[in-house]
Amino acid sequence: MDPHQYTHIFVLGMIFAFGDAYGMGANDVANSFATSVSSGSLTLGQAVFIAIFTEFIGAFFLGAKTADTIRSKILHTNLFNARADLLMLGMTTSVAGSAAWVIFATRMGWPVSSTHSITGAVIGMGIAAFGGNAVVWGYKGVGKIVTSWFVSPVVAAIISAILFLITKYLVLERENSFEKGLKAIPFFVFLTFFINLTFIIVKGTPGSAGAKMSFGKACWISACAAAVIAAFSYVFYSAWLRRKIKNREDLKWYHIPLVPFLSERPKIPEISDIESGPEKSTGSVDLVETEEPEKSLFNKTKGLLMHGIKKDVRNLKNTELTDIHARAKKYNSDTEFLFTFIQVFSACSASFAHGSNDVANAVGPLASVYQIWQSGKVPSSGASVPSWIMAYCAFGIDVGLATYGYNIMKALGNNITYTTPSRGFAAELGTSLTVVVASQLGLPISTTHCITGAMAGVGLCNGDIRAINWKMYAYCFFSWVMTLPAAGLVSGLFFALVAYSPQK
Repeated sequence: MDPHQYTHIFVLGMIFAFGDAYGMGANDVANSFATSVSSGSLTLGQAVFIAIFTEFIGAFFLGAKTADTIRSKILHTNLFNARADLLMLGMTTSVAGSAAWVIFATRMGWPVSSTHSITGAVIGMGIAAFGGNAVVWGYKGVGKIVTSWFVSPVVAAIISAILFLITKYLVLERENSFEKGLKAIPFFVFLTFFINLTFIIVKGTPGSAGAKMSFGKACWISACAAAVIAAFSYVFYSAWLRRKIKNREDLKWYHIPLVPFLSERPKIPEISDIESGPEKSTGSVDLVETEEPEKSLFNKTKGLLMHGIKKDVRNLKNTELTDIHARAKKYNSDTEFLFTFIQVFSACSASFAHGSNDVANAVGPLASVYQIWQSGKVPSSGASVPSWIMAYCAFGIDVGLATYGYNIMKALGNNITYTTPSRGFAAELGTSLTVVVASQLGLPISTTHCITGAMAGVGLCNGDIRAINWKMYAYCFFSWVMTLPAAGLVSGLFFALVAYSPQK
C-alpha cells in the first residue's frame, strides 16, 4: 500500500489520541492527588501545578515500555499483515472509542479506568475486523491484563493498610505522638525516595545504562541515595518541623537547609490572637455606588484558563458524609501535619508512576498509526515509540488534568472515606509501589483500581466497615463494568461503519 494515501486517517488518529490523553488526564488525575487535596495537604491549584510536571516527565521518559503491551499484545496483529491500512484504521477508531467513553464518564463524574477503556476499544475493533479469533484472549494478552485488574486493588489495599497500621500503632496512637512522628519522618522519607529511585534507575530512558542495570544493583544505588536524603531530613527537615509546628516559628520551606544556623524566628499568631485583634469601628460610612467594570478580554481568558483549578473538591460540608467521617478516629493535628510534606512527596511519586503507565493507552495506538503511515507495514512487537509522540500525548494528559481534573477528584477524595495526611500518605505510597512495579514488568494496570483499593485498605484500619462509603464503591464498580463493553461497542461500530461502507 502507498502509506501516504491515508494521511487523513493519520490526522484523525492524532486528534483522537489527543482526546484520549485529555480524557485520561481529566479522569485519572484523581488517582495521584485526590487524597492530598482532600486531606488539605495541597490546594487544587498546587496539585495541578505539580502534576503537570510529574505526569509529563513520567510519560515522556518512562512510558515507552508499557506502550508495547497495548499496541501489540491484545490483538493477533499478523492478521492485518495483508491489510495494514485496516490496522491503521482500527487503531484510530480504538482511540476514538476510548476517548469518547472516558470524556463522557468524566462529564458524568464516573471514575473509570482509561486502561479498561482502550483495552475494550481495541477488542471491539478486533472483533469487528476479524471476529473473536483476532483477540489474544489467553494470559499472554487480555487474560494477563484482566488478572491485574483484580490483583492490583487487593495488593494496593494490603500494602497501604500495612503502611497505615505501622504509622497508627508506632506514631499516631502513642503518647507524645508528635515526638514519635518526628523520629519516624526520616524512615518514611527513605521509603518514599527508595521506591521512586529504584523505579527510575531500573526502567530508565530506553537505551540508557540504567535500563540495562540489574535489579539488585539498582536497589543498592537507590538505597544509598535514599539514605543520604533521609539523613538530610533527620538533621535539617525534622528540626525545621519541630520549630515550625511545635514552636510556631514563622519559617518558610527555603529555611530547611539553614535551620541549624537560624536564630529564633517570630511566632506565628494563634487564631485566637487574630480574632481578638483591634475592635472594628462601628461608625457609619457613606457608600458610593460604583458601576462594576466590564471584564476585559484578558480577565475573561484568565477566568477560562483558571476555571479548572478554582473548585472546591474536599466535600467536608457534605452532610451525607457526616456519619462516615465521624466513624474515623481523629488524631493529634500537629502529628498529622508532620505527614503533610511527605504526603506531597508520595503524591508526586504516584503521579510520576501514573504518567509512565497510563500514557501507553494513547501512545500505543497512535504509534501504530504513525508507523504504518510511514512504512506501509504492520509494525513489529517492540518497535520503538518516537519521542514526539510521547511528548504529544503527555501534553494531552496535562491539558486534561489542568482543565477538567477537578470533576473526578471531587468524586473520589473524601467521598470514599475520611482522609487525613497520614491516611493519604499510606494510600498514595501503597498505590505508587503497586503501579511502579507493574509498569517495570510491562503490565498495564488500572491506577484507578489501585488508589480505590488503597483507600479502602486504609479506611478499614478504622475498625468500622461503616467508615467507608460502600455506596460510592458500588458506583465505581458499576462504572468499571460498563467501561469495557461501552468502549468496545463504540470502537467496533465506528470501525464497521467506515471499513464496510460502500466503496467507489
